[in-house]
Amino acid sequence: MKPIVSAALFLLVAPLAVAQANKDAASATANPMITTVRQMEGRYAKNLTGAADEMPAAKYDYRPTPEQNTFAHLIMHSTEANNALCAAIVGEQPPAVKVSETDSKEALTKALKDSFTYCEQTLAKADDSSLGQSYTLGGQTGTRGSALIRLVAGWSDHYSAAAMYLRLNNLLPPSAAKK
Repeated sequence: MKPIVSAALFLLVAPLAVAQANKDAASATANPMITTVRQMEGRYAKNLTGAADEMPAAKYDYRPTPEQNTFAHLIMHSTEANNALCAAIVGEQPPAVKVSETDSKEALTKALKDSFTYCEQTLAKADDSSLGQSYTLGGQTGTRGSALIRLVAGWSDHYSAAAMYLRLNNLLPPSAAKK
């Protein structure tokens, strides 16, 4: 009797499991660009905010050469870029956040973390069907899809710069830290 019950249970449950898996796969493939960027956002949020936390407050005015920006400027710029580009992706006005490279480490890291929270919220509302729509930001016009690409390219650029600044100060970037 047990094998019959097990087989019957399998025949009832297996189609439900397959249906759920198909539903999950269809959801991910319905918006492959947005889904991919949502996944990347978590990793870059962890690494960039981790870098901001790792750099000592006394080093926020550090710049590798006189021509380069300070670490504080990098964090400020990352915050502004997140807010502006995530807003553009969904056709919103960016949040009114005022940050300056002379702000404290605490203020800058909070603003950066808030900007990633904002991106997470806006990306949850976005879908691939609107990526062809246009936006204007800082006098430049483009598609929401181009804003999505600029966002990810910015995360990569900003994190690589933050990692370099940390290493130049004998600090380990979050992505290189042992887990």
